[in-house]
Amino acid sequence: MQAESSPARPWLVTRWAVWSLPARVLTSLLLVEATALGLYCIDFARTPFTGSALLPAVTLVVLGVLHTEIAVGLERFRRRVADTPHVDLSSVWTFAAAILLSPALATGVVLLIFTHQWFRVWRSVHVPGYRHVFSTATVVLSCHAAAAMLSYAGGITLATASDPRQLLTLSVAILAYGTVNTGLVAAAIALSAPSVRPSPAQLLGHLDDNMLELGTLCLGALVALAMSANPWLVPLVLAPLLVLHRAVLVRQLEQVASTDSKTGLLNASAWRIEAARELRRAQRARSTVALLILDLDHFKSVNDDHGHLAGDEVLSAVASALSAEVREHDLVGRFGGEEFVVLLPQLGAETDATEELHVIAERIRHRVATMKVVLPTSGGPLSIGGLSVSVGCAAFPDHGSGLDQVLAAADTALYAVKRDGRNAVRIAELPALPRQRSPGWR
Repeated sequence: MQAESSPARPWLVTRWAVWSLPARVLTSLLLVEATALGLYCIDFARTPFTGSALLPAVTLVVLGVLHTEIAVGLERFRRRVADTPHVDLSSVWTFAAAILLSPALATGVVLLIFTHQWFRVWRSVHVPGYRHVFSTATVVLSCHAAAAMLSYAGGITLATASDPRQLLTLSVAILAYGTVNTGLVAAAIALSAPSVRPSPAQLLGHLDDNMLELGTLCLGALVALAMSANPWLVPLVLAPLLVLHRAVLVRQLEQVASTDSKTGLLNASAWRIEAARELRRAQRARSTVALLILDLDHFKSVNDDHGHLAGDEVLSAVASALSAEVREHDLVGRFGGEEFVVLLPQLGAETDATEELHVIAERIRHRVATMKVVLPTSGGPLSIGGLSVSVGCAAFPDHGSGLDQVLAAADTALYAVKRDGRNAVRIAELPALPRQRSPGWR
């Protein structure tokens, strides 16, 4: 198995980083890779290799390598900024191989394309080798799943490509490929951090990521059909692929621009834009939106006592705690320094909104007060505890008719908490109602 090793002695198997993985993760990786290797050995032993079969395999490898070379800069950047499972556009060629070739040749195509990717992309962005080996194994198993579905349906040929049933056959093959690939990667992510509950987006990717994977697999099906009809048409797929690369890159750049680098939360400007959108939606629906402003108490002492890098780790841990205590669609952002803000749309649909808001804020305050951040140091693990947050709460429309008014109300409540000793929750006071004139007064 390929993995990170000692630079001085790369041949020393016991120094590979893969052996430092938890037992449950290591066992799962080895099981997936052993299954892929076993299937390949069986396929290789019973597959006759002919020149007519090798030609399309070589063509797909050449196109896959050319695709990687043309898009190498874009692909390196995508892998650096992605925080969800990476959608590999090379599935255009691997899925086409699953349709056109025997499983043994399709596996060969995958191995050659992914080996080239390792040297040109993965290694340069410091991705551990064992992760690349696992990704390669998942693609091999995905190709086998797609080939099995095609075999069960009787295969697909150019002569019957106009038959509407062929669309269903290809759709099932796409579903099999995508399900196996996504499922294995999601399982590996879940096993690697059992104490943390990953969001569905972290496990399965965002909707845009899944639509990108679907579009890539559809292009792979078209490549297979084009190779059956006229192989000279296949290079025409490269131009749309490069456009697709750049379109995906624009979306990822937008995501980077809206994300706080230290915590992974929305930054202040992006949070305001999303919060204003939620408030407009609440105005139309006549629903309640709640807002929390949280300030990490005495955070300067963490930086003074342990250094700014430790302070960054504390901020990241508090951000993770906030995200874990609210719903997935709630907006969590970093307002700057040690201040965080949370917007809770559609609060109090079935209960009193103020009561529910106080319960949520207290739950967050208690979680921060009981958490410990463990950091590795040269002298051994360092545990930072005794943290606390002050929380100010407000709601729309009770405390204001716009975002700035609600923020101001929550901020006033926050500073009242800090004046009174910190580490507490306070709901903003309702604004005074204008005095009403008596009906008989003139």
